[in-house]
Amino acid sequence: MLEVEHIQVSYGAAVALWDVSIRIVDGELVCVVGPNGAGKTTLINAIAGINRIGAGSMRMNGQSLDALPANAFCNHGIALVPESRRLFVGMSVRENLELGSYRASARANRRASLERVLSIFPVLKERLDAPAGVLSGGQQQMVAIARALMAEPRLLLLDEPSLGLAPAIVLDMFDVICKINRTGVAVLLVEQNVAVALEIAARAYVMEEGRIVAEGLPKELAQQHHIRRAYLGES
Repeated sequence: MLEVEHIQVSYGAAVALWDVSIRIVDGELVCVVGPNGAGKTTLINAIAGINRIGAGSMRMNGQSLDALPANAFCNHGIALVPESRRLFVGMSVRENLELGSYRASARANRRASLERVLSIFPVLKERLDAPAGVLSGGQQQMVAIARALMAEPRLLLLDEPSLGLAPAIVLDMFDVICKINRTGVAVLLVEQNVAVALEIAARAYVMEEGRIVAEGLPKELAQQHHIRRAYLGES
């Protein structure tokens, strides 16, 4: 499905990603974990087309993404839920959701897509006409994820979905992410909550200082001393 091979991303003269390679197959839930400043957001924004790669290659279903403008990535089945949600807070929940279905094929299925995302997030059904800015943090995150799903993605990119949420809401959010994944949507989850991310993912990558330093099955990674000490709070 997604193949990212040896990519490099820079901000001016500063290199943020060094020789990074990851892969995601159809319907898979993969997480990328690591400390602040490791390059996780840079990576997910590169896969979404926001950050341009300076070296390496990216392919989605065998088709190159390297020379595409950012707005064309969605046509290849990629949708991003950015860090901090980035909703249009003065617009209604309904208007925010409808913005997710701007592609012609998604627009044709807008009504069915809206019914589907409201079945996933039933609390939003009662808030459709409310300004997105008056919702709680958890409800705003629901809107952000639902908006991305309105694009009918095959690959959903989630950048720190638990950021700023209460612990009880975080657990509910991860349950919803698993539910979305079970519908056949592949998920790439970038997350600082390492323990929960490793618990729900099928495979995991660990990033440090712009590089992939470990990858594999979550249970195996969680047994590594360095990862247990650095990310799971064990001495």
